[in-house]
Amino acid sequence: MSEARGEPGSGTGAGARFFCTAGRGLERFLMREVRARLAATEVEYISGKVFFTTCSDLNMLKKLKSAERLFLLIKKQFPLISSVSKGKLFNEMQRLINEDPGSWLNAISIWKNLLELDAKKEKLSQRDDNQVKRKVGENEIIIAKKLKIEQMQKIEENRDCQLEKQIEEETLEQRDVTTKSENFQEEFQNDIEKAIDTHNQKDLTFRVSCRCSGTIRKAFTAQELGKVIGIAIMKHFGWKADLRNPKLEIFIHLNDVYSVVGIPVFRVPLASRAYIKTAGLRSTIAWAMASLADIKAGAFVLDPMCGLGTILLEAAKEWPDVYYVGADVSDSQLLGTWDNLKAAGLEDKIELLKVSVIELPLPSESVDIIISDIPFGKKFKLGKDIKSILQEMERVLHVGGTIVLLLSEDHRRYLTDCKGSSIPFNSKDSHTDEPGIKKCLNPEEKTGASKTVSTSFEARNHKFLDRMSPFGSLVPVECYKVSLGKTDAFICKYKKSHSSGL
Repeated sequence: MSEARGEPGSGTGAGARFFCTAGRGLERFLMREVRARLAATEVEYISGKVFFTTCSDLNMLKKLKSAERLFLLIKKQFPLISSVSKGKLFNEMQRLINEDPGSWLNAISIWKNLLELDAKKEKLSQRDDNQVKRKVGENEIIIAKKLKIEQMQKIEENRDCQLEKQIEEETLEQRDVTTKSENFQEEFQNDIEKAIDTHNQKDLTFRVSCRCSGTIRKAFTAQELGKVIGIAIMKHFGWKADLRNPKLEIFIHLNDVYSVVGIPVFRVPLASRAYIKTAGLRSTIAWAMASLADIKAGAFVLDPMCGLGTILLEAAKEWPDVYYVGADVSDSQLLGTWDNLKAAGLEDKIELLKVSVIELPLPSESVDIIISDIPFGKKFKLGKDIKSILQEMERVLHVGGTIVLLLSEDHRRYLTDCKGSSIPFNSKDSHTDEPGIKKCLNPEEKTGASKTVSTSFEARNHKFLDRMSPFGSLVPVECYKVSLGKTDAFICKYKKSHSSGL
């Protein structure tokens, strides 16, 4: 069993325990991201969720790009036994609260501190801005006084006396500014100390959001289980239920493999980007594709079938010092892309072209990176069109360059079979199978979980790549099966090994 602990945002101690939900197949990307962006430790995964410990504050946590939602962890344990009677199951659910109330109270304290410290930092930032403005005004007054003194010095004979007066005035002003700064720091420190104080938790209002899957879902509804847990919380902690506008939301996910309880850190999901006006490809998928491309400053990045430009938007937000070009044959798509660019403030960062992907107006071997979502539609002629598309991408990409494509299963199968491979695809070769779940849930083996997961990922990745035959000079490097909701797709990375001669 894992519990939330530590003081988040303090930069010291063990940190707080979080988990993120993720689209199937994106767990690997999220694990890498929390390690790189948050310096996270104890990183583990189960299908659809990644658990980690970090001391990062809310400002850093908001920057996660491959996650759907972020939660502060209260409990994680093996599943409830759904085969017992209804009464016994409800007793088991009540034990989620009654057996270890300390983990609940500790998580609530961390949650409050996270929100309050974030509010204090925002307040401090606003005060700093105001102080800078006041300082600028004071400097202007000092400059005006200096000019006035210089004019007087030309007229009056006693220059030494005037200079002494000027120095005295500036010293008094500097002392006044120092005193204001000291008072401000003292006031801010008092605010922080008040924020960290324990609050009366009986003032909390809450709502339970319960999600069930597997056999437990067949026996009970989410509403029934949520009601049982809600009543247990009210009895044990004295909190008040509020289904419309609660201060606190409790998230519970029960299935045949695990039981997880947490607190949503943000009301709006991380995957809902404020800078995207019209959604196209899922933002988390687009970011994952861009992250796989290893974009470096100064690179020339092309999306020759950009649609609404989601991939380019995600890339430009994360890696700004790059030359981005988006191309599409559809006027409506390009207009939608332009609206998105303006909404995100990136209209000067990304150039748009109305051209066909099979007739790119670019010199051979002139592009560093190509990232693109290949259309899945019925009008798309699989064999003929994908061959022409890849040939043109191969032509404009320089040797050593990278291509990252989002392919349907039919696309992937065609690229595999075009070189005569007869090995059928097995869905178990995706990167999101669950052999490591018990290790993740078992606290005694938590230290080795990340290593087990990583090794499992690598082994399946190499096995999968063995089936992906090269197409021309494009050599497969990595391939990940991901979920697009109702259908699955593949994020495939290729490197250009030699000049194509096209």
